[in-house]
Amino acid sequence: MAALVASGLRVASAKVGPDFIDPSYHAVATGRPGRSLDVFLAGEDVVRRQAARASRGADVLVVEGVMGLFDGAGETGVDGSTAAVSRLLDAPVVLVVDASAMSGSVAALVHGFTRFDPSVNVAGVILNRVASEGHATLLREALAPLGVAVLGVLGHDDALTWRERHLGLVPVVETPEKTRDSVARLGAVIARDVDLAALVAIATGAPTHEVDDVPHAAFVAHARVALCVGKAFSFVYPENLALLAEAGAELVEVDPLLDEALPADCAALYAGGGFPEVYASALAQNERLLGDVRARVGAGLVTWAECGGYLWLCESLDETPMAGVLVGTHATMTERLTLGYRRATTRGPGIFGPAGTALRGHEFHRSTVTPAGEGMDLAGRFGTAPGGVNTPTLFASYLHQHLAATPELAQRFVAAASAHGGHESGHG
Repeated sequence: MAALVASGLRVASAKVGPDFIDPSYHAVATGRPGRSLDVFLAGEDVVRRQAARASRGADVLVVEGVMGLFDGAGETGVDGSTAAVSRLLDAPVVLVVDASAMSGSVAALVHGFTRFDPSVNVAGVILNRVASEGHATLLREALAPLGVAVLGVLGHDDALTWRERHLGLVPVVETPEKTRDSVARLGAVIARDVDLAALVAIATGAPTHEVDDVPHAAFVAHARVALCVGKAFSFVYPENLALLAEAGAELVEVDPLLDEALPADCAALYAGGGFPEVYASALAQNERLLGDVRARVGAGLVTWAECGGYLWLCESLDETPMAGVLVGTHATMTERLTLGYRRATTRGPGIFGPAGTALRGHEFHRSTVTPAGEGMDLAGRFGTAPGGVNTPTLFASYLHQHLAATPELAQRFVAAASAHGGHESGHG
């Protein structure tokens, strides 16, 4: 992406699946917000509309895949794989193949990907982590009979290795300058070793389609909403923020590592995901903010906390004191990764609707909360279990929601904030 931008193109980006971190890297490379295209969370029709919206004013839309080309959502009736999204968008696929431990076998691998599903247009290959010119020659010779274009060859280079953590790449917000330098360095290598003209020709040769605009939220009320940001809380979908703003939210950023209080006149708090476990000690030292959050959320400040924000509201995280909003609830980091899509059903009335309100989201964490809570039933591929907190003023759980297909949930959150915060409401 960075190489395409450096060549003078206007580049938009998206990521298949529910990822937060990769789109933030895209934003560094393109100067535009990275978008998430998730069929389970948004549905096929809205995914098409999101892609069209993301590409407005751009010459090229680059969509990064998730896992392998054919690895799907694992949900009945929902594929959700990169291949499925490529079919939805009628978009050609460029395979990036780790060729570090193969030569002739690369032909079998690429042949399998090109023939497994003929409806997926594999238009070219970029060979990655190639050891030498001789190695590159062997790979090209093996692929030549397939007729698949080799668009570039990238050598093995430790300088291009990204820093990782237990949930993936380290978020951009933690080391923005270093990330920008790394993206620029990678862009220079891509520009040198990949045939960008051929890549652009493949992209611009894709069919175009007319689709409706993305769903929008209706204005319901004005309410100031404190939004957690900073190094510890960077997992929030930009689509959610846009919908909240359309519904009437005035988003006021608060960094739980630095700010000592929530805005005095805020009517709600939105604490998304992130890495509070990495910054637990610093979060605990901000006792003034923790006390303010404990008092105001306890007194009925409308609050939406998901995953990292959920841990922050607990009494403790690995025995380090947190806000203590959820009295008697403690979070612990583990070695076990919990991930997957969830269909949630609320057990009582709450911010997002009456008892029985259906929500969709995903979990992605290496922590547990005890007790788990009984605010909703969370159904996944391997069963259903209660979890989280759901009251008329507080929604806290591991559930990450992407509201692109459900703008009414943004409206309900803002309406609840206005009602409990005493702001004037209206309709638009």
